[in-house]
Amino acid sequence: MKKYLLAAAVVVAVGATVAAPAVAAPAPQAAPASHAVAAPASSVRVVAPGERVDAGRGWTVWLTEEGKHWSGPDGYENFRSVVDGNVDLSRPGVSHQSEGDAAGVFHSGLFYGTKKAGKVVLTGTDGTRTTAALLELPGRPGWGVWYAHTGPENDGGASVAFYDRNGRLLAELPGWNA
Repeated sequence: MKKYLLAAAVVVAVGATVAAPAVAAPAPQAAPASHAVAAPASSVRVVAPGERVDAGRGWTVWLTEEGKHWSGPDGYENFRSVVDGNVDLSRPGVSHQSEGDAAGVFHSGLFYGTKKAGKVVLTGTDGTRTTAALLELPGRPGWGVWYAHTGPENDGGASVAFYDRNGRLLAELPGWNA
């Protein structure tokens, strides 16, 4: 059975950080359901608008200037806007959508409010930490998309933490059953 989760962004303001150049990284490879798929600790892959990224296990993610798009193994496409007024791009924040079954969960969301994104980390209800892959459009628009796969969540959702390039926590979301 699929489950869906959409969490509102919790915003945490931070001070200035030191800029580091964006580093392109390949998309994570799919892993067995019992293992997390992790990206390098602080890489942001720059993708062209509309460029479809294979996010593993039948999932595809792409960015346009309007926001995040994704589709799953069932072919159904979904969208999360960054221009509809529901995301405050002037302050750091993170969103979380997930869909899964007994085989595992696909997590994704927006990160925003900084041009110095470092990493997004999910922490499962069992304490397992998974570093997400990060995607951004050229020119560091101040937002991007993250995604990761985890094992199945049986008693609550994963919490999400968003960090800058210096490892400073920018925003976090508790698990939905926290």
